[in-house]
Amino acid sequence: MESRLADRDRPWVMRTYAGHSSATATNALFRRNLAKGQTGLSVAFDLPTQTGYDPDHELAAGEVGRVGVPVAHLGDARALFDGIPLAEANTSMTINATAMWLLALYVVVAREQGAPTAVLTGTTQNDIVKEYLSRGTYIFPPGPSLRLTTDTIAWTLANAPRWNPVNVCSYHLQEAGATPVQEVGFALATAVAILDSVRGSGQVPPERMGDVVQRVSFFVNAGVRFVEEMAKLRAFARLWDELTRERYGVRDPRQRRFRYGVQVNSLGLTEAQPENNVQRIVLEMLGVTLSRAARARAVQLPAWNEALGLPRPWDQQWSLRMQQVLAFESDLLEYPDLFDGSRVVEALVDSIVDGARVELDRILDLGGVVAAVESGYLKSALVASLAERRRRLETGSDVVVGVNRFTETEPSPLTASGAQAVEQVDPAAERAAAEAVRAWRAGRDESAVEAALATLRAAASGTGNLMPATLHCVRVGVTTGEWAGALREVFGEYRAPTGLSASAAAREDATLATVRARVSGTARDLGTGRLRLLVGKPGLDGHSNGAEQIAVRARDAGFEVVYQGIRLTPGQIVAAAVEEDVDIVGLSVLSGSHLAAVPAVLDGLKAAGRADLPVVVGGIIPPADAATLREAGVARVFTPRDFALTSIMDELVTVVRSANGLP
Repeated sequence: MESRLADRDRPWVMRTYAGHSSATATNALFRRNLAKGQTGLSVAFDLPTQTGYDPDHELAAGEVGRVGVPVAHLGDARALFDGIPLAEANTSMTINATAMWLLALYVVVAREQGAPTAVLTGTTQNDIVKEYLSRGTYIFPPGPSLRLTTDTIAWTLANAPRWNPVNVCSYHLQEAGATPVQEVGFALATAVAILDSVRGSGQVPPERMGDVVQRVSFFVNAGVRFVEEMAKLRAFARLWDELTRERYGVRDPRQRRFRYGVQVNSLGLTEAQPENNVQRIVLEMLGVTLSRAARARAVQLPAWNEALGLPRPWDQQWSLRMQQVLAFESDLLEYPDLFDGSRVVEALVDSIVDGARVELDRILDLGGVVAAVESGYLKSALVASLAERRRRLETGSDVVVGVNRFTETEPSPLTASGAQAVEQVDPAAERAAAEAVRAWRAGRDESAVEAALATLRAAASGTGNLMPATLHCVRVGVTTGEWAGALREVFGEYRAPTGLSASAAAREDATLATVRARVSGTARDLGTGRLRLLVGKPGLDGHSNGAEQIAVRARDAGFEVVYQGIRLTPGQIVAAAVEEDVDIVGLSVLSGSHLAAVPAVLDGLKAAGRADLPVVVGGIIPPADAATLREAGVARVFTPRDFALTSIMDELVTVVRSANGLP
C-alpha cells in the first residue's frame, strides 16, 4: 500500500453538455444538473447563435433551439443564467465564431449580478481554425477570425485573468478523420498560430506571454481505443511543455502545464444496438482519467442515445453518474501515475510525439495553420484519413460491435418507446424565439443601437481591440445577428475548401466495380455523358464529414459530383440542381432540422418545374420522421445504420433508374 498517495487527487470538473429549445428551458436543465452533483456548466448553443444569425433569419429556419440554446441578446443571457451565481460558477461555452459576443453577454450578466469580472472562471472555446476543417460554424475569413480570438485573449488577460479565453479544440479533428498523430500535430499548429498572433499584436508585453500560455486550454476527443488515447494525451503534454518553453520562453513549469477538458467520441456512438454505447463511453472516459500525469481537468460525457436524437435529462444523469462512480467509488484518484516507467506506453507515446512533430513542422513550413487551411492541405488530409477509416469499417478490419459484426440482437427495452426515447424539441419554440427577438428590437433605443453598431464597424475597420465596442453593443441591446452582421460588412464572409479535389480514391474491389458499371450503364440509357449527383447541405448544419465521404465515394463510383459546401438555403440548392442539370439530389442534415429543410427543397424543385428530380436524405433521422419524409416525396432515407458507402451508391443508381422508368 506504500504506492498509494497521501494526498488523493482532486476529481475533475464534471459537466454535461446541455442546451435546447429556449434560455428558460435550458436554465431549468442547468439547475437540475447542478443539483445532481454536476460541478460545472457546459453550454451548447444552437446553430443560429453559433453562426451569427437571429432566430427570425431565413437561414435559421428549422435550426432554432435544436442542437443548443438560442441566445439572441442580453435578455436571453439573463434568462439562461437566472439564479446561477456566476461569481461561483465554472462555465464552459462551446462557441467559436461568435465567442467574443457570448463572452461579452456573460460578462454583462455577471456584472448585473454583482460579480466582478476578475473572479469569473470558465472557458470560451474560441478556436476558429477547426471550424474551417471539421465543424463548419465559421463566419469570417481566417485573418479577421484570428484577430477576434487575439482580442479576446488580450482583453481577458487584463480584465478576467481567471478565464480561459481560448480552448484549442482537436475534438472535431478526430471526428473529421484525424489520426492521433494528426490530431496532436494539427492542434499544436493552431495553438502556435494563436500565440504568435497574440505575441505579434502588441497588446501583450513579452514578459506576460507565460500568463497567456497558462490560460490556453485544450479540448480533446477520446475514442474507444483508450490505451492509444491515453498515450496521445501524454504525448500532447510532452510536446506542449517543449513548445511553450522553446518557442515562447516560458520558464515556469506550472504555466507550461497541459490543461485540457474532454468530450468523449459522440460520433463513435451507434444507432444500432445503442445500449453498447454505455460501455463505449466508460472505456473512452478511462483513456483521459487513468494517467494522472495527463488526466483531464474537466470531463463531459455524451449520453447513450445521442446517435438517436437529443438526450433526455435522465440520459444526461446516467452519464454524470458514470463520472461520479469512477471518481468517488473507485480507488483511481488514490495513486500516482500508473504508467510511469512502462516501456509499452513510452514507446507508444514516443511514436505519437515523433509523428506529431513531423506534422507540425510540415504545417509551419507551409506558412502556418492559416496558410494550410487556405491551401486546402489540412482539409484534404482529414478527408483522406476519414475515407481510410470508412474503408476499414466497410471491410470489417475495424470491428464495431452491432454494426459490422455481432449484429444479431434482442429488442432493446431502452428504445421500446420509440421517439419518446429522446428529447423532443417543440416546433413552437422557434416561433416563440422569432417573436421574442422582434419584441426585443421593438423595445430598445434604436438610436443607441445604431450608434453602437457604427462604433463596432469603425473599430473593426481599424486595429484596436474589439471587446470594448462589443460590450457596449451588449449593453444597449444589439442582437447576435446584428453584431455579426456589422462585422460581416467589414470582414466579409468565407467559404472554406471542401478537401474533395485532393482526396484519395477508394481501393478498387468487385462491389465498387459493379456499381461503377451500373452508373455508366444508366448514363448510357439516359443518353447523358455521366450521372450527376448534387450533394447539398441545407441550413446551418456544418457537420460535413458524412456529406464529403458520400461525395468522394460517388466520384469513385463514376458519378459527376456537384458539392458546393455547407450552409446553403433551399433556394440555392434548387438553383444548383436546375443549373447543373443533375440526375439526383442528396441532402445531408444532422442537426435535426430535416422536417423543415427537406420539404423546403422539395417545394422549391416543384416550383422550378423539377418535381420529377429524385431526392434522397441522410442524417440522424428517427423512423417516424423518415416515414414523414418518404410521404412528402423523398425517395430514400439513409441513417447511421447505412455505413456501407458503396451500397449507398448502388441504391442511388436504383433511385435514378426508377425515377426515369428504367428497369
